[in-house]
Amino acid sequence: MQALVQDRKLSLVIIFSFIVLLIIALSWAMSSTRVSTASLDGDGGYSLDGASRISASVDKQIQTLQGHIRDNPNDWQSYSQLALAYLQKARETGDPSYYQKVEETLTKTIESHPDDYVTVSAMGALELARHQFHAALEWGERAKQLDPDRTYAYGVIADAQIELGQYDAAVETLQAMVNLRPDMSSYSRISYIRELNGDTEGALEMMQSAVDAGAPNAENTAWTRTQLGNLYFNSGNFNQAEIEYVRTLNDRPGYVYALAGLGRLRATQGKTDEAIELLRQATNAMPLPEFVITLGDIYQADGQPDAAQQQYNLVGAIEQLFKANGVDMDMEIALFNADQNKDLEATVEQARKAYANRPSIHAADVLAWALYKTGNYEEAQNYSQEALRLETKDALKLFHAGMIAYRLGDNAQAQAYLEQALTINPHFSFLYAEEAQKTLHALQTGDE
Repeated sequence: MQALVQDRKLSLVIIFSFIVLLIIALSWAMSSTRVSTASLDGDGGYSLDGASRISASVDKQIQTLQGHIRDNPNDWQSYSQLALAYLQKARETGDPSYYQKVEETLTKTIESHPDDYVTVSAMGALELARHQFHAALEWGERAKQLDPDRTYAYGVIADAQIELGQYDAAVETLQAMVNLRPDMSSYSRISYIRELNGDTEGALEMMQSAVDAGAPNAENTAWTRTQLGNLYFNSGNFNQAEIEYVRTLNDRPGYVYALAGLGRLRATQGKTDEAIELLRQATNAMPLPEFVITLGDIYQADGQPDAAQQQYNLVGAIEQLFKANGVDMDMEIALFNADQNKDLEATVEQARKAYANRPSIHAADVLAWALYKTGNYEEAQNYSQEALRLETKDALKLFHAGMIAYRLGDNAQAQAYLEQALTINPHFSFLYAEEAQKTLHALQTGDE
């Protein structure tokens, strides 16, 4: 079995994405047609008839299961299956209101069958989706104890460990996971580990393995190929990124994650009108904060501040919707507010809270940037160094570190960080790429 630790460094991938793979894995564990006689498959889930599912079929599953439960209120397996269908629906639509439905249905199963592996694992997936990582880790460990030979729990555990900054433990978890079952879910997480540890080549290799392990035209294959495109984009290989996005959209027209990725790419190519149209399609279909913010940033870079502000105003409403459904958005919103120079003192406190709850390199970077925006450069540098401790080749983190060093008068270090950021990806940010170029030029020429 291929080990995670090789001669080259490991690397890693950001969490929300892999909640998707776990939810898909669990939802694929359901029976879609025989809700009262679902049989357990060899890996501990409910067998699924088809290889891929679309929204219409998930809606049909939900309706069928709801009707069956009305007639058979004591069928605990159907409650578990309904929860998994709700999880899949939440993933497909981006609507967090489904999380409450998931919790209600899973709780009914837990009350009667507290040791059901699928239900316990699904509780972990729910907490991951809500960014409640301590709780997710507890559920994942509980599921693993129920059956250490099934892999779903390992995915829950690893994702939670990553977001809690427990990177060495996550490596061990993923090694066990891939040893048990080398498949799309384990390969993609290994890719993430490699990316976080600066091994871009290894991350690309393993994400390609994840794509190859997927069923043709399946939704999770489309998602994984989009992540492959994102890896290429983030490393500055725009031609290959375009190939992956276009291939995904050819296989699955209108796929929102690929639309958003291609839209971002078109903006870097100067095709602003096409970029805006693609992002509009993505946000209309699924108004996730990342899509809305990217569209706003493109408008801003294109000299359309009013249109940009319209998008930015939506972020607050989206945040409230997510919070109302138990999703912790502190880290994501703190970064957005810092970029917008909005309520900076409150933003620093929000970033501190996020870091306390999920002390990952990403939370450290957000706190560093919020402190930078308030002029607290020395403390900002401490957290920025923590954010870079895995040597992740993340252009935005390097830009943040460069600007902090610049404000502290460490011009040599500032120049080194900015050069690294722009070498990795000269279009790493619609808001900051130009500032990075100008600051680097000033440092190189001494014209400060």
